Amino acid sequence: MIGIDIVEIKRIQKLQERFGDKALKKYLDNDEIALVKNTSTAAGFYAAKEAVSKALGLGISEFCGFFDIKIYKDEKNAPYFTLSKHLIERYNITDTSLSISHDSGFAIAVVVLESNKKRKDLFH
Repeated sequence: MIGIDIVEIKRIQKLQERFGDKALKKYLDNDEIALVKNTSTAAGFYAAKEAVSKALGLGISEFCGFFDIKIYKDEKNAPYFTLSKHLIERYNITDTSLSISHDSGFAIAVVVLESNKKRKDLFH
């Protein structure tokens, strides 16, 4: 399953200017906020969570909220994520991949989720 999302960095910047850290706390937990070094990173994390929810075919919703997706960075500063147990179990997620990029005022994220179920069986 593949998900992609793009967000204008200025949109996240305006939210941060208006609401401060409260803006970030709408979609990031404290550990994720600690990884955010600039607005581009914050926008990339937002896009990543949206991309994950799209890969699941849910969007951000009651069943898949922002806090069901947790973003980390490895020792080389590459992003990766984990999912809440209920999402892993419902969709039989076996592996995940995440790529985030920023350029020309936009952040984009692409997510690949692997499952040991066939796509047609995931949504029934």
